Amino acid sequence: MTSHPIHNHYSSNTKLSDLICENYDLLLVITRFGISLGFGDKSIREVCEENNVNTNTLMAVINTLINRHERPSDALLATLSAPSLISYLRQSHDYFLQFRLPALRQKLLSALSECPSEVVFVIRQFYDEYAEEVHKHMSYEEKTVFPYVERLLAGKLDGRSNYRIDIFSKRHDQIEMKITELKNLLIKYYPVRSGYELNSVLHDIFSAEDDLSAHNFVEDYLFVPLIRRIEKENGL
Repeated sequence: MTSHPIHNHYSSNTKLSDLICENYDLLLVITRFGISLGFGDKSIREVCEENNVNTNTLMAVINTLINRHERPSDALLATLSAPSLISYLRQSHDYFLQFRLPALRQKLLSALSECPSEVVFVIRQFYDEYAEEVHKHMSYEEKTVFPYVERLLAGKLDGRSNYRIDIFSKRHDQIEMKITELKNLLIKYYPVRSGYELNSVLHDIFSAEDDLSAHNFVEDYLFVPLIRRIEKENGL
């Protein structure tokens, strides 16, 4: 996260308003759990209970993102709700695909309005390739991974099923490579005198990259280990 927490770990008794003021990036996290602003001085647990959000799962996401040098313990994984985590990840996908990436593309093209057409074409192509990689990764989860997990949770799988969460094809490296290429292209080779607009776009690209990295981190260190644990419990 780009903001800097005062505490290493938060508890569910922490006021949600204090958490957000100390870690503004976590606004995106609580939004994806379906929590809106206007919660006054209520604790995280109180707000979760009012919004039918699994408190342990939200706390795990928060503390895992704040302390990325640590790895969630098996004891922590045992407290998580797989349906709640899937809902969070689906909301993240919707945010990226329906809002963040289209808005960033529009802002980027606006900043390139005075650029030669051939340069605009190259930069737009780089961005569209990046967005397509993100879409492919998230589409795979929506069409393959999440339905598999939902069948697993419903007890509709047996030993004859060939799919396992370890088959989960991580395409994060490819996504990160694309966004790095785009940043380098703008920083090193943008041929027109840059100003506030382009710098603002570049800042947004860095921010989107960090947000997507956080999303991938939750998948790798909470979601996948949790589902692997559930598979083991079911003898798969």
